[in-house]
Amino acid sequence: MLKVGPQSAKADPGPICYGRGGTEPTVTDANLVLGYINPEALCGGDFKLSRDGVHEAIRDKIGTPLGLDAVQAAHGIFRIVNANMANAIRRVSSESGFDPRDFTMVVYGGNGPVHAGMQADDLGIRRLLVPKTSPAFSALGLLIADYLVDTQRSYITPAGEADVDRIHALIEEMEAQATRELEVAGLARRDLVFHRFLTVCYPGQTFDMPIELVGSGGRLSAADLTATIERFHDRHEELHTYAMRDEQPILRGVRVQTVGITDKPRAPEHAPPARPASEAVRARRPVYFEDRFVDTPVYDGERLGAGHAIDGPAIVEERFTTIVIYPGQRAELDALGNYVITLP
Repeated sequence: MLKVGPQSAKADPGPICYGRGGTEPTVTDANLVLGYINPEALCGGDFKLSRDGVHEAIRDKIGTPLGLDAVQAAHGIFRIVNANMANAIRRVSSESGFDPRDFTMVVYGGNGPVHAGMQADDLGIRRLLVPKTSPAFSALGLLIADYLVDTQRSYITPAGEADVDRIHALIEEMEAQATRELEVAGLARRDLVFHRFLTVCYPGQTFDMPIELVGSGGRLSAADLTATIERFHDRHEELHTYAMRDEQPILRGVRVQTVGITDKPRAPEHAPPARPASEAVRARRPVYFEDRFVDTPVYDGERLGAGHAIDGPAIVEERFTTIVIYPGQRAELDALGNYVITLP
């Protein structure tokens, strides 16, 4: 039975194609065999991959035991890693009460845009966004993210017996604590946004749910508390398909999330290019689509700009990432240079 992960080859020794002594086939090796990544183009050509031993290792360690050749085995690896990721998204989404089909998939990392088009199709997602900063998206997010202080105090009591004044006192205590903590970041109280929650459960449950307080902006009233408990019943029914409205819920705690708003740099807009997208084609190569190799145009991402559109199948090579546009899909670059990919 073919299984992918959760073990990783890491960067050292890395995939076989890194040429650093790795001996176990990886997803990156499979992508190389299938033509999705260019061994001469990673890091703008500064980091070259090696094909030596890649086909043989995939054939001998994966293909032969399953009665497959190297390409079939590589495609099996590719399909399974896509299924694993799609299933993870389904699980996380459904546990939160969301349908993936209602959302745009934001894709980042060096290898994410290689796989995302197939994962989105499996999930029924019709729109992808690949930021121009895709390879450093997490680092960029860390640099510009707002501060967050999340505090909680225990207060266990039947909801109907909760003391509104005590809840409010706990909220004020936590908001004052968060304000002091964020002063060292140069943030004044006017820069802070407070989100107030009660953590609530039904009697006998071993988990609770955070429910944002009704009337969260001012002093808590008895009516606000009653409306918040009703909101708990509604949310429980939405997530778990049932609500026990005749039961008196248990209040387990009071929670405050404090967001410290920071200034955000303005993303640079790209002027529409003077030349058509077709002039950005740097090469063509066989790429594995729909159970066969297809002669596919390869675009230089540095020569693409706002307003350019590319119909799949196609490959776009940015300096630190590769974007695969699958047959039937279309990619358009917005004013910020992001790739917006639509599925049929």
